[in-house]
Amino acid sequence: MIDNSDRNQRDSTRRFGKGMFFAAWLLLMGMLALMFDSVLQHQTNPNSDPEGRVSSHGSREVTLLRNRAGHYVATGIINGSRVTFLLDTGATDVAVSEQLATRLGLKRGRESRSRTANGTVRTWRTHLDEVGIGPIRLKDIRASILPSMNGNEVLLGMSFLKQLELVQRGDSLTLRQID
Repeated sequence: MIDNSDRNQRDSTRRFGKGMFFAAWLLLMGMLALMFDSVLQHQTNPNSDPEGRVSSHGSREVTLLRNRAGHYVATGIINGSRVTFLLDTGATDVAVSEQLATRLGLKRGRESRSRTANGTVRTWRTHLDEVGIGPIRLKDIRASILPSMNGNEVLLGMSFLKQLELVQRGDSLTLRQID
């Protein structure tokens, strides 16, 4: 004859074992998701913490790696806030989405029109107190707020880039600020 207390204990132990197996499986899946997210993020932005240097001549420089899609994407700052830049030599100004402009507290200036790859769009002029990547910091940079632009990525256009020396070699681009 089987004692009911033994049967209850075995059932309880089985349920506990299944629960622990399920918890371990969830933990493993969570860890894999975090790992793959990190890998994908690095492929999208291989310059999430760009380091630079200051030469003995006083020039500041940072070297960026091209991402998997062939673009130069880097984390930088606008007015002290971290942002993600997409370097765009075809953009006249630094271009910021309306959502990001609101988060950064940017003031809308004169309304204007800009020609983009998607046609002519309405924009507002603004100025950025400081824009930086690694050790490179530039003040009073002209920018545009684009309501039609999606996301939090900033197009780092020529109003910033024209003040730097750009040297591309293979899959890397060196930005140099000469004082």
